[in-house]
Amino acid sequence: MAEIAAQLVSVERALWTGTATSVTAQTTEGEIGVLPGHEPLLGQLVENGVVTIRTNDGEKLVAAVQGGFLSVSSDKITILADSASWAREVDVADAQSRAESAEDERDKALAESELRAVKRLESN
Repeated sequence: MAEIAAQLVSVERALWTGTATSVTAQTTEGEIGVLPGHEPLLGQLVENGVVTIRTNDGEKLVAAVQGGFLSVSSDKITILADSASWAREVDVADAQSRAESAEDERDKALAESELRAVKRLESN
């Protein structure tokens, strides 16, 4: 199966680097799927979005991202997020509580993004 170098980086940390068979991300122009051989592009990630990476060994990695950019070149996909967290690291009960009761709109939106990432991880 074809693969492409990929990395997911946030301001706080580098989350993942490796080879992927596909990457999907929510951009300001809509959700985009990128496969090896995709035309070069630069996209702006939405606030409170979700990124899914399918690794070359079949693993599905899902992250909640808060803004940033997606850059696709002929041989590499780079996701530069303002902040990002893995769906597998989300405390679902805490995120649900924050989504329901947070007074700060940013915290509420972050919690909702985390919950969407968890749902995406659990789906096929």
